Amino acid sequence: MGIYLNPGNEVFRRVVSADIYVDKSMLLDATNKMLDSANNYICMSRPRRFGKTVTGNMIAAYYSKGCDSRELFSGLKISKTADYEEHLNRHNVIKVDVNSEFQNISNKAELIRKLTDKINDEIRQEYGNITLDSDDTLAEAIMKVYSATGDTFIILLDEYDVLVREQVSDNLFNEFLGFLNGLFKSDTLRPAISLAYITGILPVVRDKVQSKLNNFREYTFLNAGRFAEFVGFTSDEVEELCEKYSVDYEECRHWYDGYSQNGYEIYNPESVVMCIEERGFDGYWGRTSTYAAIADRIRQNFKGTKEDIIRMLAGESVDVNVTRYMNTMDSFNSRSDVFTYLIHLGYLAYDNKDKTCRIPNREVRQEWFNAIEDIEDYNVTNEIIESSKELLNMTIALDGEAVSRALDISHIHVSSNRSYNNEDVLQSAIYLAYIYALNKYTIIKEMTTGKGFADVVFIPYVPDMPAMVIELKHNKSSESALRQIKEKQYFDSLSNYSGRLLLVGINYDEDKKTHVCQIEKWEK
Repeated sequence: MGIYLNPGNEVFRRVVSADIYVDKSMLLDATNKMLDSANNYICMSRPRRFGKTVTGNMIAAYYSKGCDSRELFSGLKISKTADYEEHLNRHNVIKVDVNSEFQNISNKAELIRKLTDKINDEIRQEYGNITLDSDDTLAEAIMKVYSATGDTFIILLDEYDVLVREQVSDNLFNEFLGFLNGLFKSDTLRPAISLAYITGILPVVRDKVQSKLNNFREYTFLNAGRFAEFVGFTSDEVEELCEKYSVDYEECRHWYDGYSQNGYEIYNPESVVMCIEERGFDGYWGRTSTYAAIADRIRQNFKGTKEDIIRMLAGESVDVNVTRYMNTMDSFNSRSDVFTYLIHLGYLAYDNKDKTCRIPNREVRQEWFNAIEDIEDYNVTNEIIESSKELLNMTIALDGEAVSRALDISHIHVSSNRSYNNEDVLQSAIYLAYIYALNKYTIIKEMTTGKGFADVVFIPYVPDMPAMVIELKHNKSSESALRQIKEKQYFDSLSNYSGRLLLVGINYDEDKKTHVCQIEKWEK
């Protein structure tokens, strides 16, 4: 058993023996099918705290010759598969935490040489009859072992992208590229590698490394493919945990859900576990990093960025082109590049079907609030956010004048002169003005109700809050908006709702650029 070559299973053993453990071992069934195949090079990118390292430790514990993991995996799902025994602790594994190596070396320029020397020393100890020269690269050492014995290797690189994110010198970066190129681009060496599994926050860097790593299959937060359910918790897994530990699942969903992947709803596992352990809902994910990642990017203020951020803060989705971002820290050229980067970091969720992004949940929305608080251009947005709690209280108190004043301010902030009278902009103004309501309501736009579509419906997911049906009118009257709600029976869709119901009619006068609101209680 070595540190790098054929590591033990102690780290994964601690994970499995923890009070809260979710079995993700069927990921190994997928990698077993990819061993020694044409698509056996995998790049798995996910945000921090989404289980990348835990997964890498599981892979090492399962394949490594340096340990006996039969007992460890015997109760897990993978043990029921046909080829479980064939691969259990039968492979040479080289595992490297690139981030740890980078952080723990004082002279960064020596990173690759020292890492190579340490791994090659362990290969010498394992294969004493094979002569390795002092200047052999890791690729050369692997090739010598394969040529002499036929033994192949599984290579695991955790946080492979740390040198990209740290923006190291060109000399070190190019040396790192040479290291990767030697391992993964050589046709001669490829038969010696049964599987390569690299992880990072960012996918493969396209403008500098593409020629080196374009033979990797990428499974990202844009498209997780066959691995969608294995990195992060699924809704079924979270619901089971909530039931087991008596945690409110609906509240958990609003706090930590929101990342959709190939039919799965994916939760941040770190936050779910912390919520259960601490017996309370909070922004646990944000405690482990800084919102500066958001602030630094949106300060670049590319055209359309501010308008789209305001819409997302209000709960909407916006279009994004994820195909142009080069996956580096110096290739931001548009709002779409910024949003794509923030998708990879987990601050935005991506809808692969609609090609849109949004803020996924309450926990992450708080990080956005923190970020814009430091940016002068968003001062008015902050004021609206701060006053939205009071606006909700005034709405429940049937104070239509307060709603009218708030919408006058919000409408100005979400629109330009050209779009001011656009109906979608008015809806965005309502979402922004009621942004605090996202902490208590599911907000549905154009909900099928009664004899038509209600413009906006607020359905509470916490007790003692009234539902609200909102109808918007242009150049008519708030009375006609209320009349339409009643005549078209927009409240019928809430027939299973037993609490209070408010009807909210809003009229917007395009000439005066003002709003009038009337609110009524609906008595069933």
